[in-house]
Amino acid sequence: MHTRGSATRILLADDHALVRRGLRLILDAEPDLTVVAEAADGAEAIEACGDGVDLAILDIAMPRMTGLQAAREISRRFPNVRTLMLSMYDNEQYLFEALKAGASGYVLKSVADRDLLSAIRAAMRGEPFLYPAAVTALIREYLARDRDGDAPATLLTPREEEIIKLIAEGYSSKRIAETLTISVKTVDRHRANILGKLGMRDRLELTKYAIRVGLVEP
Repeated sequence: MHTRGSATRILLADDHALVRRGLRLILDAEPDLTVVAEAADGAEAIEACGDGVDLAILDIAMPRMTGLQAAREISRRFPNVRTLMLSMYDNEQYLFEALKAGASGYVLKSVADRDLLSAIRAAMRGEPFLYPAAVTALIREYLARDRDGDAPATLLTPREEEIIKLIAEGYSSKRIAETLTISVKTVDRHRANILGKLGMRDRLELTKYAIRVGLVEP
């Protein structure tokens, strides 16, 4: 756990090695920050959090498991680890999902060199970090909810989200079953439940949904 006077131990998770290298240069130049682990997808990020990490910086859209999915799992399994989301997209849906997943902040990659250090320090003080347009979006959403009553909670379970992500990435039922170590029959049952819950007919509609809610990149 982070203590005053010690360097904040950071995990960097992004599927592009070049992005990780660039971020690492920014962070390692700061005496109070140290990158102790890197990951190329959400599943690797969750594993790495067991090694005394204080803060996980997660790319929002990664293969196999997104940063959003990883953030939810990290906040469940490692409540002392703070998370920050990195995104190429100034996208309200991604922003809201990131906050629901327990992230301390949302940083746009285009201005990461300017905002990332402030976001890290805010997160370690227990404060949220949002870029200006995100604050506007949150206020607008709050006022809309206040006017219309609360929106329905997320329909899908975490397992169904895993499956819909893999379907949208083109995985067959057999490959999904192997990836998640479940039977093909279970995958097909989940797929039928997902289609029923969302009122959808086929993979194309599921894929559009997965893009809209930030499970896969457009």
